[in-house]
Amino acid sequence: MKDLTQIAIDTAVQRGASYADCRIVETQTEDITVRNGKIGALNHSEDLGFGVRVIASGAWGFACSSRVNREEVAHVSAQAVQIALASARLKSEDVRLAPEGRHHDCWQTPFLIDPFRVSLETKLDLLLSIDKILRKNPKIKAAEANLSFKREHQWLATSEGTFIDQLLLRSGAGYTATAVEGDDVQVRSFPNSFRGQFMTMGYELVLGLPLLENAERVREEALALLKAKPCPSGQKDLILDGSQLALQIHESVGHPTELDRVMGMEANYAGTSFLNTDKLKNFQYGSEIINLVCDSTVPNGLATRGYDDDGVPSQRWHLVEDGRFVGYQFNRELAHLIDASRSSGNSRADGWENIPIIRNTNLSLMPGEWELEDLIADTKEGIYLETNRSWSIDQQRLNFQFSTEIGWEIKNGKKGTILKNPTYQGITPQFWRSCDAICNSNYWTLWGVHNCGKGQPSQRAEMSHGAAPARFRNVTVGVRS
Repeated sequence: MKDLTQIAIDTAVQRGASYADCRIVETQTEDITVRNGKIGALNHSEDLGFGVRVIASGAWGFACSSRVNREEVAHVSAQAVQIALASARLKSEDVRLAPEGRHHDCWQTPFLIDPFRVSLETKLDLLLSIDKILRKNPKIKAAEANLSFKREHQWLATSEGTFIDQLLLRSGAGYTATAVEGDDVQVRSFPNSFRGQFMTMGYELVLGLPLLENAERVREEALALLKAKPCPSGQKDLILDGSQLALQIHESVGHPTELDRVMGMEANYAGTSFLNTDKLKNFQYGSEIINLVCDSTVPNGLATRGYDDDGVPSQRWHLVEDGRFVGYQFNRELAHLIDASRSSGNSRADGWENIPIIRNTNLSLMPGEWELEDLIADTKEGIYLETNRSWSIDQQRLNFQFSTEIGWEIKNGKKGTILKNPTYQGITPQFWRSCDAICNSNYWTLWGVHNCGKGQPSQRAEMSHGAAPARFRNVTVGVRS
């Protein structure tokens, strides 16, 4: 593969490129779903292709192909330069890349059990056993259990002398039970509502998750929601569980800190951002206990890797430190806009057929000092909310509304009655400023989001968000319609 990438680089430079990179990507995926006692999906795919990205006359050009041979690599590289030269006629300014050193490296996701070597029978037996427990009550009208695995082998070469060989592996597992009575439909999921927990691990993730052990509880909670009272409306103190906070972090911190959104370069797909550059280091994002950290080195994160698709090594840095907004997520191209000397390493592409764009990395809320039991006891009147069901947020990432699968009433420091159809809403900085307590590291979990969409044409990316349960004061709550 290294020889092919060098052909791409040499051809592009000979045709007039001032910069060139070539990514060859080989991907293997397996997705298995059991629905209501039957196989609902059994997909196995393999894919191989390459993309060549160049700068010529100060403009980007990109071309790709699924035919990975010497002749096609040379042809596609020349095509990428032609595209760049054509684009240069309409440029407003030259592309500027932040400097980056030369890297020669191999990197691989650590794992114990290769999921692609585990038999299909073993995987189906697990899913069917979960399904059997979920459907023991006839009011459970739909049960779905799934396993998902992905291996991605990447080879990246640049005209600056970098060559990186990376092998990325991730696994995922989860299930849902849907209870129906009349017009009332209630859903409970495990471990979360993102089609399960996803991590950069092997099959040991599946073996380590208490999937069978929680199936009965999930079923009974779905049934209990049918008879539960609706969530009350008004201003309440909220305790959000870690998986719900993961999505809150993703939507109200992750996306608005992507610098291409801030600069208006990513406006059509889910909007821009309220975090203009005047706010950098001059804006109180949350309360003083809020520390939100990007980390593409954290073990088992879905965005954990050795290097991004610009060839920039993985890093760790604050977006919000002690409540103050101090950082963005960005790439080599936009670093100069905030006077950064180096990219933060947020450039990633969905496969070989897409150009790299700025993507969320692993972004987490750092844990506090509270025990969950003590936090509940310290809450005189409030609601505990768990497991996302739906969400919406405006184009600036300011006004939001989330609904969860389940809630529990908190009265006089005790978690009591189950509540159905809960929602909460707020304005991003006001919400994060209202946080006055975060549970400690014993409750902190790195939750995987495997289906984040961005870009036109749309690209999918994966990342993780770590969180422990946290309390937010005087939040508007209500009932999902």
